[in-house]
Amino acid sequence: FLETAAYFCMKPKMGEKEVSPHSFFSIWHEFSSDFKDFWKKENKLILQERVKEAEEVCRQKKGKSLYNIRPKHDSGIVS
Repeated sequence: FLETAAYFCMKPKMGEKEVSPHSFFSIWHEFSSDFKDFWKKENKLILQERVKEAEEVCRQKKGKSLYNIRPKHDSGIVS
């Protein structure tokens, strides 16, 4: 634990000799919860962009007809 706290340059609070796990993990909890919230928002935005792109591709494909419809010509006995 102390090596991890030293790696993140944590210094003990006033009146303490070492960094306590409570102080370290309280900061870490705030960071991780903020990161999770931003991660969810970013993923939601990316998903919305991909949905818009997929809808645009569908609209373009619907606009192009895969087959041609010709008008029916009268033929046979009726004509």
